[in-house]
Amino acid sequence: MSSDVLYQVLRSLIDVSIWGGELVGEENLPREGPAVYVANHALALGPIAVCSSLPVRLYPWAIGDMMDWSKAAAYLNKDFVEPQLHIPPPLSMSFSRMLSQISVRLLSAIECIPVWQGEELLETYRISVDYLRGGRNLLVFPEDPALPRDEQCGISPFKKGFARLGEMYFERTQNILRFYPMAVHPGLRQVKLGKPIAFNPNNNPANERTRIKSVLESMIRNMVLEMTLQSYAGIPLPH
Repeated sequence: MSSDVLYQVLRSLIDVSIWGGELVGEENLPREGPAVYVANHALALGPIAVCSSLPVRLYPWAIGDMMDWSKAAAYLNKDFVEPQLHIPPPLSMSFSRMLSQISVRLLSAIECIPVWQGEELLETYRISVDYLRGGRNLLVFPEDPALPRDEQCGISPFKKGFARLGEMYFERTQNILRFYPMAVHPGLRQVKLGKPIAFNPNNNPANERTRIKSVLESMIRNMVLEMTLQSYAGIPLPH
């Protein structure tokens, strides 16, 4: 089974069994690629929601430890099994080992891009730009888990490393890369797609990374808050 077919099968199964939500702002979808889609993580639901809702083949960034056989179980146990499934030790680690046997294979099979730390991060960028040059669309969740989440919208401040893709893609192709904000609202079972932010090659690279990160973070936070307020007021979201 090809990675594209497997992705579509998993997307359909997850949508029916776990997500079952809807996409708002479909008119903002690009007519052609590539693009980088940026979303809030919403704990474990963000990747599920975005991949299920968006009718676009996505290639997600994934934490490098999640795709490393020697580290995946420990990462799953700390990040998901104990805090979100509330499975206590020592059973939690046994469950994490079993789960990692599935997750590592699936993430590799659908061609996720491992996000490494330190010098190895250059390999993440290399693979990412190669994917973009091939017309593929990337999916990034740039929240910093080490920082506290905002009480109103449940989103942590963004890291800005992903914004380097704009300058790197431009250096290789002389084409402008666009970043699409996506707001995941678990309570409403909705994903909202906003209008894109385009990389500006005339700006200072460091300033441009900060600009892209800040604008996207603000847009996603505001979309989540807007969705929440409209649901309180009983106002239907536009489609």
